[in-house]
Amino acid sequence: QVQLVESGGGSVQAGGSLRLSCWASGYSYSSGYLGWFRQAPGKEREGVASIGIGDGRRFYADSVKGRFTISRDNAKNTVYLQMNSLKPEDTALYYCAAGLGGLSSLSYNYWGQGTQVTVSS
Repeated sequence: QVQLVESGGGSVQAGGSLRLSCWASGYSYSSGYLGWFRQAPGKEREGVASIGIGDGRRFYADSVKGRFTISRDNAKNTVYLQMNSLKPEDTALYYCAAGLGGLSSLSYNYWGQGTQVTVSS
């Protein structure tokens, strides 16, 4: 059974930083990916970043390139999202997901419950 548990969300002022963590249990597909998605009220869910479990290949949305960094610690079954230079438009519910890769939610089969990130101006 696949379990994804996010943590690390919170409230921060614009320009600040947060680090999200996702503990992923039961998903060890070496060709698979772990990704971060977000959904703001009234908007569609969008891919933020993803990383290959086996090869570490990374994908980033254009809106977060240069500000966010995704990393993984396979020994701890954990993927991280370091978010720097946060902007109010980064405010959303952030989800961790496991799937086949890329930044399309259609490629991901397993989802966490989400952690809220709020950035104030």
